[in-house]
Amino acid sequence: MLINSGTKREIREPRITLVGAGPGDPELITMKGANALKDADVVLYDALVNEKVLEYAAADAIKVYVGKRSGEHSYSQEAINKLMVDYAINYGHVVRLKGGDPFVFGRGYEELNFAAGYNIPAQMVPGLSSSISVPGLQQIPVTHRGLSESFWVVTGSTASGAISNDLYEAVRTKATVVVLMGLNKLKEIVKLYKQEGKSNLPVAVIQSGSTEEEKLAIGIVDTIEEVVLEKGIGAPAILVFGEVVSLHPQFQPIKDFFAAIKEEL
Repeated sequence: MLINSGTKREIREPRITLVGAGPGDPELITMKGANALKDADVVLYDALVNEKVLEYAAADAIKVYVGKRSGEHSYSQEAINKLMVDYAINYGHVVRLKGGDPFVFGRGYEELNFAAGYNIPAQMVPGLSSSISVPGLQQIPVTHRGLSESFWVVTGSTASGAISNDLYEAVRTKATVVVLMGLNKLKEIVKLYKQEGKSNLPVAVIQSGSTEEEKLAIGIVDTIEEVVLEKGIGAPAILVFGEVVSLHPQFQPIKDFFAAIKEEL
């Protein structure tokens, strides 16, 4: 979809800037990312990018939606790579705008590598990854003294649609585990945690973090599927497994419940 073709500019030397748009809130893009957009002749943006971020670009910049969301029509990665290079050759400065950070499950390096094959100068501007920023906005740290010394960031499923092999390792650790693009694998992940005897481990599921559509489900491994249904949580969402989730205010009633049971015993 072409949002705005505007007035034709003088064609400049081709170059590409990969920009991370952050988790969704348009104010969470970096200053360097916003400045790159201001200078762009063409912006190619993904489905997870808040379109308000495009307001940083010049009014006459060409803005092209290239999809990339499960269950919807989207351009193939190969098609996006070719568009990016074609626009750079024909228009000048192309900003490839991606949700979160381009190097965290964003296939950003593939795009930089493709540009290099055409000798087009390219650079990367990091963005705030939802894996850290979205829990943080909910006041859930991914590490906390006495609760978690490390964290894993794992994709929910591989390109084949299978659950990521890394999850089998991650559930055995005491680390905080953040799963991106994993809502449709929640049942399977819950099963893995139960097999490890972690039915009472705190869990948060956050939909559309940092945006007006944000929704939150807080529970434990044993109950999180029911809470997600009750809250009407949908994609895109991130899953956070770990004791750090117990720091969220909404977890206090669950703490109280367990404390009451303990007293009865």
